[in-house]
Amino acid sequence: MSWLPSQDPIMGDTQSCDALDLVIVPRARDLGGFEVRRALPHAQRQMVGPFIFFDQFGPVQFLAGQGMDVRPHPHIGLATVTYLFDGRIMHRDSEGNALEISPGAMNLMTAGRGIAHSERTPTPARLTGQGMYGIQSWIALPAAHEETDPSFQHFDSASLPVVETPGIWARVIAGSAFGKSSPVGMLSDWLYAEAVLEEGASVPLDPDHDERAIYVVDGEVEISGQSFEGPRLLVFRPGDRITVKATRRARMMFLGGTAMEGPRYIWWNFVSSRKERIEEAKQDWKTGRFKPVPGEDEFIPLPNS
Repeated sequence: MSWLPSQDPIMGDTQSCDALDLVIVPRARDLGGFEVRRALPHAQRQMVGPFIFFDQFGPVQFLAGQGMDVRPHPHIGLATVTYLFDGRIMHRDSEGNALEISPGAMNLMTAGRGIAHSERTPTPARLTGQGMYGIQSWIALPAAHEETDPSFQHFDSASLPVVETPGIWARVIAGSAFGKSSPVGMLSDWLYAEAVLEEGASVPLDPDHDERAIYVVDGEVEISGQSFEGPRLLVFRPGDRITVKATRRARMMFLGGTAMEGPRYIWWNFVSSRKERIEEAKQDWKTGRFKPVPGEDEFIPLPNS
């Protein structure tokens, strides 16, 4: 997706526990027909591991004839991760990839030195109307791989491992968790998983990564005697073994990974360890040097600021 920075909410969350480093209240913005809640980047935290952008879109119900239309826009220096709870999105990019993503599947688009893509509601779903609910995150690439060739991976829901025990359901989207490993190829060490807990169920967040967080999508959880409602991003200090208990049915995203070797510049849809690279990308998009997205005639112009 495409974004511009906005102010973080003034309202804070006073609840905390010893293991928590930060509680982020995602800020809401209207992207035209549906609401997005943005947890990262935040004024107090740019990244969790390589996660530099974290958006919840929806839930929203589109009427017949309506849908999502994110026109072609560019990226550099990152990988986009799209994961749906509900609805369908048609992905098209400048490398010629055109594929529909459905709930439980995962799209990983590595921008590297540069890619453009569009995200739209597929025609059949647009004709009948559909719900839309999911998460899109950006993974900052290690400096050694920022200029890698662009690529695209798709994994359907059946190819991502699922763990089920009484009161607990989880899918490992990337990395390893709950004794399972995802087949997704990665350029750095990171973890991403969805977990759904019934009321009263508990699940651990192991200290395998120094940087880790839980995004409470909906419901309510308890950690060290403190309660947290969704939507919230709970960022943990390194080293502690955490247990999360659902005080009512809760859906969560577990995320984390190895810290980046340094901060990143982020402007519009561009991420880089070098400020001058951002300026190059601006000019490349403005002057049409990015490859076009086949089958698309529209594009999002470079913002003025």
